[in-house]
Amino acid sequence: MQQGKGVERRAVLKAAGASLAVTGLGVTATACGGGSGPGDGTVTIRYAWWGAEDRAQRINKTIDLFEKKYPKIKVKTDFQPYTDFWKKFNTQASGGNPPDVFQNAVGFLRKYDANVLLDLHEQVKAGHLRMEGFRAGLEKFGEIDGKLLGVPVGSNSMALVIDKPVYARAGINPEMGWTWDDFDEAMARVRDRTGRAGDSGMYGVMYLYDLYLRQNGKAFFTEDGLGFTEGDLTRWWTKAEKGVRSGLFADPKKVAQIKPKSALSAELAGSEFTWDNFTVRYTSEGRSEYGLAPIPTTDGKRTGQYLGSLMLSASKRTQHPVEVAKFIDFMVHDPEVATIMGYDRGVPATTAQYEAYRPTDPVNKAIAAYEESLVKAGVLEPITPHPNGADICEAAFLRIGEELGLGKRSVGEAVEQFFNESKTALSS
Repeated sequence: MQQGKGVERRAVLKAAGASLAVTGLGVTATACGGGSGPGDGTVTIRYAWWGAEDRAQRINKTIDLFEKKYPKIKVKTDFQPYTDFWKKFNTQASGGNPPDVFQNAVGFLRKYDANVLLDLHEQVKAGHLRMEGFRAGLEKFGEIDGKLLGVPVGSNSMALVIDKPVYARAGINPEMGWTWDDFDEAMARVRDRTGRAGDSGMYGVMYLYDLYLRQNGKAFFTEDGLGFTEGDLTRWWTKAEKGVRSGLFADPKKVAQIKPKSALSAELAGSEFTWDNFTVRYTSEGRSEYGLAPIPTTDGKRTGQYLGSLMLSASKRTQHPVEVAKFIDFMVHDPEVATIMGYDRGVPATTAQYEAYRPTDPVNKAIAAYEESLVKAGVLEPITPHPNGADICEAAFLRIGEELGLGKRSVGEAVEQFFNESKTALSS
């Protein structure tokens, strides 16, 4: 999510060492959505996203295709690492000069809804943007309160990434419907049979906790606040703390020492909860073979999962809504765009792009197979609403969870601090 994209995605992008600029990718200063061309009807739109240089190179190629199809529309680009992107975007938005079109994630839809984001429904009605042909209901992902504020470009879902040889030595073969009790037993077998912690730890994985809550009839967020109690979080973080003490989960201090490398690829743990499309990361970092396992369940059936997605959103202040809509339409539907982007932003959101790019490497084939298995199993549900301030809560959950893991706070102190910060963020 996508969508986005969460805090784990943030960490990966930061770890990628993304530079602030790439040759040929400059920040433009055109006001309120770009300027016009030399009197020949050409317009310029500004497009911004977060990511590393590899993503920038891929996106540049797709922009070349777009400008060939629409020679009267020029695209000025800007990209940053995740955290820097939002710092800059906040400054631009508060100054009334956000980019015309930009990469977005679900946690920011309500944050910018009132004053910044363009409702794209009018462009759909006018025929400039198609919202049919999306996979697994993703066309609804960017809808908030009846407004279309984002269009998905790729999908992902939470998964358990495993070290396949380690799981084989431990005699573990997780299947759809396994329970949290099964998971705990598997962690103990990894520890006892391989000498490695079973998992990298569950302190700060907000989106995993959201799935656990959804399995139990709750959710991390409601439309206007948190959907769980201090008692709920106390039980979750207490279990995480006990898991570390018993060796089921990796030592948070050791995990911190090897960053930005992951605990899984550094061979501190046999598995790690994250987004399915991050499997590529472990393959490039580690020496083993990695695979995707299902999310454990409470009742053997409900996983609480949904397909998340990064999105493209438009500025309400753009002077070129038609051109922006055509740009978004091209980026989410054109088959050749998919062959260039691959799974860089997740599995393509539309059927046309999904069918245009069929990966041949084992890692991306496994990602596609995993998402297909979720659809086939019928476990996917609508995404939990994210209120204004969700991004601040997400960052706080990760930071405070890490402090808890490092012994800087007790469980009680960590829970109290998280709820205090969240209350402030969600009431602003």
